[in-house]
Formats: sequence, C-alpha cells, structure tokens
Amino acid sequence: MNIKSNNGIFRTVTSIILYTAGLIILLWFLLKILSIVLLGIFAIVLGLIINAPVSRLEKKGMKRWLACLIVFFIIFGITALLIWMVVPHMSNQLDVLIGNLPKYYASISGYLDSLLRKFPELRKEMSEGGSSISSAIPSIGNTVMGIGNFSFSILGGIFVFIVFICMVVFFVGNPKPIIELYLTVFPVKQRGKAENAMKHTSVMLVGWMKSNLIGGAIEAVLVYGFLTLMNVPGALVWAALAFFSELIPKIGFYIMAIPPTLVALSVSPATALWCLVFFLLLNELISDFLMPKLRSSTMNIHPMSSLFLLLAMGTAFGLTGALLSTPLAAIIKAYYEEFYLRQFPEDPQLEQRTNEIIY
Repeated sequence: MNIKSNNGIFRTVTSIILYTAGLIILLWFLLKILSIVLLGIFAIVLGLIINAPVSRLEKKGMKRWLACLIVFFIIFGITALLIWMVVPHMSNQLDVLIGNLPKYYASISGYLDSLLRKFPELRKEMSEGGSSISSAIPSIGNTVMGIGNFSFSILGGIFVFIVFICMVVFFVGNPKPIIELYLTVFPVKQRGKAENAMKHTSVMLVGWMKSNLIGGAIEAVLVYGFLTLMNVPGALVWAALAFFSELIPKIGFYIMAIPPTLVALSVSPATALWCLVFFLLLNELISDFLMPKLRSSTMNIHPMSSLFLLLAMGTAFGLTGALLSTPLAAIIKAYYEEFYLRQFPEDPQLEQRTNEIIY
C-alpha cells in the first residue's frame, strides 16, 4: 500500500512539474512571438479593409482574382506614383538638411545667445554654473553619432515587409479558409453571433480607413498651404508626409513636423518657430479634435474610448500596438454588443436614466 501511495504521489508531482514547465515554455514562446502575432492581426485587419472593394466587384459578377488584381493594382499604383513624385524631392531636401546642419547649429546658438542678452541675470547664472548655450546644445558630432548608433536591419525589415504584404494578399485572395477557421472556434449555436460581430467589425474598419484618408488629406492641404505661404522649400514633399503620418499614431506627428521645421531654419529662425507653432496647433486640432470626431461618426465609437486604447496599446506594445488601437476598439465594441448586450432585453428607459445621471 505504501509503495502504491508513493507511486501516486510521485506521478502527481511529476505531472505538476511537467505541466508547469510546459506552461512556462508556452508563455515564453508567446512572449517571443508577440510582435509577430500583432503583425498577423494587423495583416488580417488590413485584409478585411481591402476585402470590402474586392467583394463589391465580385458581387457585380467579376472573378475574385481579377477583382483582387484591380484593387491591388490601384493601391500599389497610387503608392508608386506618390513615391515617384515625392522621393526625389525628399532626397534633395535631405541633402539640403544634412548640408545645412552646421548652419542650423550656429543659427540656433547665435539666436539663443542674442536672446539671453536681454536677460543678464539668467546669463550670469548660466556662466557661473559653467554652462553656456553652445555646451547646452548637442554637438553636431554627437548628434550624427547618435543617429548612427540607431541600428536597424534593412534586410530584415524588407523581409518582414514582404511577408506582411504576402499575408494580406493571400488573405484577400482566398479568405474562406481563414473565416471558416475563425467560425469553427465558436460553438455552433454561437456562430451566428460570431458572423454578425465580424461583419460589424469589417464595417467599422472600413470607416476607420476612410477617416484616416480624410484626416490625412486635410492635414496635407493645410501643411502645403502654410509652408508655401512661409516660403519653406519642399512644401509638396512635407504635405505628402503629413498625409501618410496620420496612419502612424503618436510618432506620426514627429515625422510630419520635425523635417520641415529643420528645413525652415534655412529661411530664418523665426520661420522655424512659426512652423513649430503651426504643427503643434495642427496636431491638437487634427489628432485630439477632428480625428476622434471622424472616427466616432464613421465607426460609432466614442472618442474617449479610442484615445484610452491608443494610450494603453501604445504603452504596452509600442508602435504596433498604437496602430492596432483603433481597430481593437472596433473589435471590442462589435463583440461586446453581439455577445453581451444582446443577452438583455432592450431598456426603453435607458436614455432617460442616462439623462438623469448627467443632469
């Protein structure tokens, strides 16, 4: 009896150890591939958006492969046209920007020194502390070294980008196996709700992309008009950059604002200052007012929800999380309404109760 009891305890302890080890390995593996999982989710999100025009063409009697070919040809054609128009100008502006770095450095130092002459007390404190404007501003060598130390594998990035595009193309070209796999995750009784939730998600994702295109177009027009008015070189280039920056939450503002502001230094420090003020105001207007309004109207999502998920996903997963924040809001809303809210009978006094709380 003691032998059997000891064997049972030994097997139980062994099973617990093996299950624990397996769970740790699984969690470690999921942590390692988390960025790939997020990239796959983003590929599905983009595939659902592109699937909308493809399905419309297919419903009109066109073969799916031909509809995919036309839609992707339009997307890649417009992208290639913009690259062909913008990249040469951007290359010239980057050459000017790099060539004028010493001039920008001297201009900023001289401007700040002349500004501090109006405040002798502050200048005296800085001189007593052993600091100066020139020492406070990073040297050009350190700046260049800092840029050089930011290493990025170009070949690896190109490989990931190609795989990502292939995932999107294969999903749009033949989405049925993926959709069937998704539906089989749910019990048969729940598949109707899963179908409705996915359809609702797809509609909101299309609205999300439309709002991005509208907001980006407005930003591009405003940036082009202002920079042209201020005689900043390469206004068309920076307008195109502003159009695409709306697709990149958080850091899109820096991509849009920093290069033209630096180029504006070649005109005058005052022009650069006005450019910086303009981009700050534009970011507040577009990102914090217009875009939440557009997304709430096209996706029927409250702006506060979108901003909260943007902060949460950006903090947790960086740029990829920020890109997925708004699609995630759409997914959460669709599944919350379909799987949770529909369990309860409709409350005819809901609006009255809400008004009682507010007022």
